[in-house]
Amino acid sequence: MQTPNVKTTLTFILSALLAFPIMVQADLRRDNDSRQEHRIDDRRDDRQDDRADDRRFDRRDDRRDDRRYERRGNNNLLVIAPRHRAFNNVIVVRNYGHSYLGYGHHLHDNDAWKWLAFTAITLKILDNIDEQAQREHEAAQIKASTASVGDKIYWNSDSTTGYVVTTKEGRSETGLTCREFQQSITVGGQTENAYGTACLQSDGAWKIIS
Repeated sequence: MQTPNVKTTLTFILSALLAFPIMVQADLRRDNDSRQEHRIDDRRDDRQDDRADDRRFDRRDDRRDDRRYERRGNNNLLVIAPRHRAFNNVIVVRNYGHSYLGYGHHLHDNDAWKWLAFTAITLKILDNIDEQAQREHEAAQIKASTASVGDKIYWNSDSTTGYVVTTKEGRSETGLTCREFQQSITVGGQTENAYGTACLQSDGAWKIIS
């Protein structure tokens, strides 16, 4: 067996030592390049997230811009649906307050059509309350349509209170069940009352007769 030449061995070790910093520098460059790529990817992801957020805000702004308001006195009244219209042969009349789809806690006409006619028993003071209070008032009207005669259905929302009560019940000449309703709303110490009579039709919807 031949013994390795000392000079050859030293040359090999010296070459390895000289090459080591170059290899370390190459590894460092690769690490730096990798980190830079990650930062670029992160910035790209952030920009995409920002654009997605902008699109969401734009959609919200568009929805807000689509909401039409009607100025009455010092109040802005939301008007989504026409104040006078018809749905399933039921006449909807909203002379006062906010004009929207549905009735009470029912947000769509196809869920609320049985009670939409009650919009005709209206009060001017509805112009002074917000949509939530108006819907609470209507929800009380729905409950009063099946409550016992004389039972007041109370409701409240912030500084607004009110009640609905069936004062009379009877039969029409055609045998329909008819009820006389009284509605009352109090806002800022002012109270307004309204009266109306409705008859329950064969299809389950109420119709105002006076």
